[in-house]
Amino acid sequence: MSDSAHDRGVQMKLPRFDIKTMGPAIALILLCIIGYALNPAFASEGNITNLLTRSAFIGIIAVGATFVITSGGIDLSVGSMAAVIAGVMIIIMNNVVDTFGAGVTTVLIGCGCSVILGLGAGWANGFLTTKGKIEAFIVTLGTMGIYRSLVTYFADGGTLSLDFSIRGTYRPVYYDSFFGLPIPVWVFIVVAIVGWILLNRTAFGRYCMAIGSNEAVARYSAINVDRIKTWTYVIQGLCVSLATIIYVPRLGSASSSTGVLWELEAIAAVIIGGTVLKGGYGRIGGTILGALILTTIGNILNFTDLISNYLNGTMQGLIIIVAVWLQRGDWGRARRAKT
Repeated sequence: MSDSAHDRGVQMKLPRFDIKTMGPAIALILLCIIGYALNPAFASEGNITNLLTRSAFIGIIAVGATFVITSGGIDLSVGSMAAVIAGVMIIIMNNVVDTFGAGVTTVLIGCGCSVILGLGAGWANGFLTTKGKIEAFIVTLGTMGIYRSLVTYFADGGTLSLDFSIRGTYRPVYYDSFFGLPIPVWVFIVVAIVGWILLNRTAFGRYCMAIGSNEAVARYSAINVDRIKTWTYVIQGLCVSLATIIYVPRLGSASSSTGVLWELEAIAAVIIGGTVLKGGYGRIGGTILGALILTTIGNILNFTDLISNYLNGTMQGLIIIVAVWLQRGDWGRARRAKT
């Protein structure tokens, strides 16, 4: 075999470096290096634990958002949904504490109500989008206002606080650790694994991508488009309820400001991770990295005075715009390559 033929054989065997796939991981590594350079305390065990715990809330919601966006939808109501679920959870637990005491039973009742509310809210968004034939943007924009208004009404414009006697039982859900990792991080890991399997190893995940790529073709392929799309919103609602369950014991309260900008962070995490905003392609692994990137940026802003941490929302908005612009460039190159 000649040297040139041998070189071509080696080149064919070498794995191709995909910047689109590896980009989020590289960005996270660079952010960690920058954070450590700005303040060595960034790498402390306490800060890393806090960073992972804070990432869990948005990460869990973003896993659900990956299914919605992959199938060509959008959900702007997740932050408001979390707020109203947290408020109702607190109201229910405060009302049943006299009957069941301040033990595990009361907490489980609150958690069960959270799951039911999340599934119901997700189903409502999906039903209105598919059967009601209303754009997902309009539906979830409307429910976002409804949920935010409801929690404000329940709190009478103030704050709903969990009964102090229940906090001792519920507090470990957020603050305790298992094998060195906080419980919220373990929940995030389990949700991410289940989400990855569901998207990449089941017919449901393939249907989501097919619908997002071309809904009309998916219908002609005998895929029950309305059912699949509704289920993506149900999954989103379930993820919001799980995130709320581990969030409530952190502060033990809920108000109209609970969950503000969570929808922005969840969508940003999904887009940063490589999921295509127009649907058809989703990456759970990328979503996980996207959630970590967003939390790391906020963490770095807290460690430095170069940029005010009040501009965290500005940074997230800019990241979404840049990520979508880059995706648009990929689509343009793909179209030109086909022609």
